[in-house]
Amino acid sequence: MPEQPVLVLDPASSDHHAEHEALRARGPATRVDVLGVTAWSISDPQLLKQLLNSAQVSKDARAHWPDFAEAVPTWPLALWVAVNNMFTAFGDDHRRLRRMVAPAFSSRRVRAMRADVESMVDSLLDDLASRPAGESVDLREHLAYPLPIAVIGRLMGVPDSRRESFRALVDNVFSTTLTAAQAAANTASLYEALDQLIAAKRAESEPGDDMTSLLIAARDDEGDGSGFTDAELRDTLLLMISAGYETTVNVIDQAVTALLTDPEQLAHLRAGRADWNDVVEETLRHEPAVKHLPLRFAVADIPLPDGRTIARGEAILASYAAANRHPDWHGPTADRFDATRPSKEHLAFGHGVHFCLGAPLARLEVATALRSLFERFPDIELAVPAEELRPLPSLISNGHRSLPVRLRP
Repeated sequence: MPEQPVLVLDPASSDHHAEHEALRARGPATRVDVLGVTAWSISDPQLLKQLLNSAQVSKDARAHWPDFAEAVPTWPLALWVAVNNMFTAFGDDHRRLRRMVAPAFSSRRVRAMRADVESMVDSLLDDLASRPAGESVDLREHLAYPLPIAVIGRLMGVPDSRRESFRALVDNVFSTTLTAAQAAANTASLYEALDQLIAAKRAESEPGDDMTSLLIAARDDEGDGSGFTDAELRDTLLLMISAGYETTVNVIDQAVTALLTDPEQLAHLRAGRADWNDVVEETLRHEPAVKHLPLRFAVADIPLPDGRTIARGEAILASYAAANRHPDWHGPTADRFDATRPSKEHLAFGHGVHFCLGAPLARLEVATALRSLFERFPDIELAVPAEELRPLPSLISNGHRSLPVRLRP
């Protein structure tokens, strides 16, 4: 097929639905500009799953992206490809790093956190209940943000006094409107905060049972070379804190928005035609927390169904949000939120060896928050017309800048 011009993705993502429709219209794969870096955006779900499962696709930019050294000093999203953790690891390194992190998200540990999550949600809703009737409140700021911050803080052992500073730094990691200099300064501040956390944990007289302490122990105690390096330890903490927080915020935000803009969906819930798990899965399909995930790289030439080729060393962008609404996957109603949809399959947590370890914990947090919120405030409504909700200025993070609601008439 004739070569298409490169599609420049909007860094502020001002109309991501139209952009994702344009990606799908250009075929299973198309070349895009991601803040100055050219990549193949994959929006066809079957092709995307195939590539995410392929040994010919790597996340290790140092080993498999010829442009790495040139791009990293000037690319605002350099942190996404330059970290040393399981997010960017390939092959045996990925298996080694994932094995050490996996216990943090075991079924047993997630079940043990259920009571804590419920208690945190109840406390946040108690605060909201104290507000005057009819008052507008930003639900993103007062529920969607503080819940995952508290959960990941408890899991990782981040003291209350440090959580807000981490929040601001992580928000900037997901921003795609920062300059390269601003992004670099934010990265330096983030690493300084992580170094302080590691130093504080090492200084404790008795090791805690939080994951930061356990990962430090894995770094300090392993003598056979299978443990973390210093860089891997720090970047693994970065991954767990950032991925465990920002994405869950967005799912709570998008689920509430979907329910408050479509009364029929709430009617399905109240009539028992759908449950909160259905809402969570349909939200993950309809408005996944991450729209595009940078980057992967071709280890060898990869032929595409239309006869073109992703050449060895070229970058690949997983366009999850566009794939989730592909009509070949979910039919002509793919753009509609429907909690009763028989199949809610999605790629919101990735696919293959890099599937998100924190998916069960995120699902628990979102379902608990939604169930308790709508039980406590059955008359909750948006405080502004839906068209006035402004998207986050990010081609990665998929949420709103604020979510103003009225909890009671």
